[in-house]
Amino acid sequence: MAADKLKRVPMVLQLKGSVISAIAKNVLLFGIFGIIISILHYYKFPVSQPILGSVIPSIVLGLLLVFRTNTAYERFWEGRKSWGAIVNTVRNLARQIWVSVDEVSPEDRKDKITALYLLVAFAVAMKLHLRGESVNQELKELMPSSMYQELKIMNNPPIEVAFWIGDYLQQRYNYKCLNSYQLTSMQELLNNLVDNLGICERILRTPMPLAYAIHLKQLLFLYCLLLPFQMVQSLGWWTGLIAALVSFTLFGIEAIGLEIENPFGYDDNDLPLDAICQTMKRNIDDLISLTPNVRSLSSNLTNTEDLSLGN
Repeated sequence: MAADKLKRVPMVLQLKGSVISAIAKNVLLFGIFGIIISILHYYKFPVSQPILGSVIPSIVLGLLLVFRTNTAYERFWEGRKSWGAIVNTVRNLARQIWVSVDEVSPEDRKDKITALYLLVAFAVAMKLHLRGESVNQELKELMPSSMYQELKIMNNPPIEVAFWIGDYLQQRYNYKCLNSYQLTSMQELLNNLVDNLGICERILRTPMPLAYAIHLKQLLFLYCLLLPFQMVQSLGWWTGLIAALVSFTLFGIEAIGLEIENPFGYDDNDLPLDAICQTMKRNIDDLISLTPNVRSLSSNLTNTEDLSLGN
């Protein structure tokens, strides 16, 4: 219901997901400062200084902001590609485990189901790891209690889950339930999961250089501070409004870059990691509801060929 109401609101009027709340104080500050300069100009104080427009060329500030935003979006998009690769890899690995691993005893099916849910647990553990959160109930529902208790003391839970999956695959190979080609293929997919974990950790632990962020913020403040002195002679009482609009534009662009440079949190502009993990869980539930029967399929194909030959 809330989502439907949000869709009916024109995008230009939407506050949810915007950066207005983050920049409102700066916009108000420079708007009021512009009004003060207008008042001083009205009373003949020498505040009109158009020459200040050459202190910080607007093209230089624009290029800095564009670089800031592009860098942040590149981090956001790389994170999204990594999570998309994780979804595809989990689907492929789960399908191969479910179809290719032979079941010798009834316990083998339980172990196979446990391994499939460990794939989802890897994604959930990775999500919590990137958010700096500890192992919680969401993981407890995806694994045996003994594994859950062991996972709670690990420094990097997704690596431990990947180890358990790899250990299961190696055991199946040792018990002759997998051949070497199948094991190699599945281990390669498991390696892809760990590789994407590393990519996301790199994004998380390599923030924008602090010196660059500080310098850009200082230039923004200085530019907006000098702007009313440049405009007051030609704009008069409109100086405060125009100064507020310019600061809204510049600080908004800077705030967007700050919003999306770490895409793994809970903000409206972050990646929907909870929904992605739920999608993987539903995929595994659907897969387990299917019964692989390669022998029957081969038999059906043979019967079809015999009928074709008979005709």
